[in-house]
Amino acid sequence: MKSDAPPIWTWKSRLRDAVLILALYLGEVGFCLSYKLYTARDCLNLGRLCVAERRGSGVMAAFLMPGSVIITDWHRSSEGKEFLSSIVRKNKRKFFGLIERPVLPPQVAADTACYKIFVSGKSSVGKTAMVAKLAGLEVPVVHHETTGIQTTTVYWPVKLRDTERAVIFKLQFWDCGEATLKKFDHILPACKEKADAILFLFSFTDRSSFDDLPNQISRVAEESEHIVKIVIGTKFDQYMHADVTERDLAEFQRTWRLPLLRMKSVNGPRLSDGQTLDGRAGLADVSHVLNGLAEHLWHQDQLMAGLVVPAIQAPKEDSLYL
Repeated sequence: MKSDAPPIWTWKSRLRDAVLILALYLGEVGFCLSYKLYTARDCLNLGRLCVAERRGSGVMAAFLMPGSVIITDWHRSSEGKEFLSSIVRKNKRKFFGLIERPVLPPQVAADTACYKIFVSGKSSVGKTAMVAKLAGLEVPVVHHETTGIQTTTVYWPVKLRDTERAVIFKLQFWDCGEATLKKFDHILPACKEKADAILFLFSFTDRSSFDDLPNQISRVAEESEHIVKIVIGTKFDQYMHADVTERDLAEFQRTWRLPLLRMKSVNGPRLSDGQTLDGRAGLADVSHVLNGLAEHLWHQDQLMAGLVVPAIQAPKEDSLYL
């Protein structure tokens, strides 16, 4: 006997959508927690769906769902791997000098988008380690305070969702030690000059670095700046020693309305020689961070140019940033 009642997954899906819409209007991440309709990670990242007005500026900053601007898993496709061959050769990451850039096959063409990114955070949170991991370099085992300004360039190919056009992002990270910033007044303005994004770092194993985030944001990011701001939690691999809880992260996002990414701070697998880092495996560890940066940077450029308007997009299951 066939029942006329809708399948259970149908009404549950509709109820989830209704709860999501209401939560978006209320701007409350915690609203969803009591319904147990979303996973903990869904609820934690729900703030990214809200559209919040930047304080002191007329630009609306959208909390983007992964995949709303770029195709997040494109680098795993055959076409994406062809582009990745320009930055990975024989499973080894390529490193480029000041005037070098990835060389693509003759049949492949892509524009290059250049961005300056300032990395901010307390001493020993893992700023240099994060940049090294993104670039495919050895992550330092012992902490040494960065002296002066250290710049590192990372190339990352993406495919835009709306135009299906491939773009190579040239991300130039500016890293500076906290002691240097305090000692020389001209260092911070130099790092922020013409910056397209600021990354605010904290360590999951250092509660004080998380508590210092509001001070970092207020001190480093001026309210009038039209700039991408992203928070990154480092040392996520050391979850057994974590001093920052998921509840803390949810409360922070509810207050500050900033996207938040997590990142490991250890070296990835090595090749058969036991010494060389596996370039492709290393990219798999950081692809969500590189995609997140590219997505927000591109979207901000589109907003500033008036080519798009802020919009809330429905979430896709299992597509949230880690």
